[in-house]
Amino acid sequence: MQANPEKLLNKTGITHPLIGFYDAPDPSAFEPLLTPKAGKWACVFMFYKKWMNAHTLMIEKDNFGCSGAGYWLCGVETRTREDFIKFLVDDEGLKSNRELMNRWLDFRKPYEPKHPHLFIGPLKDGPYDYLKSVTFYVNADQLSLLMLGANYDNGPDDPPAVIAPFGPGCGQMVQFDDLNIPQAIIGSTDIAMRQYLPPDIMAFTVTKPLFEKLCSLDEKSFLYKPFWQNLRKKRGFIDT
Repeated sequence: MQANPEKLLNKTGITHPLIGFYDAPDPSAFEPLLTPKAGKWACVFMFYKKWMNAHTLMIEKDNFGCSGAGYWLCGVETRTREDFIKFLVDDEGLKSNRELMNRWLDFRKPYEPKHPHLFIGPLKDGPYDYLKSVTFYVNADQLSLLMLGANYDNGPDDPPAVIAPFGPGCGQMVQFDDLNIPQAIIGSTDIAMRQYLPPDIMAFTVTKPLFEKLCSLDEKSFLYKPFWQNLRKKRGFIDT
């Protein structure tokens, strides 16, 4: 059964719908659905406003919108490695040299879909088993709070609770070494896709285990303590 984020959202003041990344077999569970127009370029985040209005984006290996999503989410290579590196380094200047970018591409492998369809959109009750990550779209205060939540049960010898890896915005939705551990990514740091988001909004993407931990935070936690309450008051909110 899906964890209930209602208390967490109420205490954090997060109003943007939570966005799930699903690797699932049945499109009917995600209606109303959108797909990129066949043969036409489209960034995944061009659908951000549609996500906020209850629509879900479906991408597949033969219809993924842009070559970045095709590679990082579907494992489809639309250009040679040499051309890919030239574009990223020479055209866009994302790494200091080609050799470094080549090493990074060797290290960071694309997501490997288990089903023919990937879905990005509002959380659904039914297909929880197919949920891979949850993205919170938040302001700086809320990002700070969620980072604290990610670290709440994290020990000094545990894997880092929060990471901020280099990579494309769509890839950051699943760019975890292990989706089965509680971990978060500070995302939407890809300047190519930020034009589709409000300028004051960041992404905080969590694995399903961390999502469940965040939803279980209780009255003993910082959510109900003076540090957060004082910050909320300073921002002009009155909590009940």
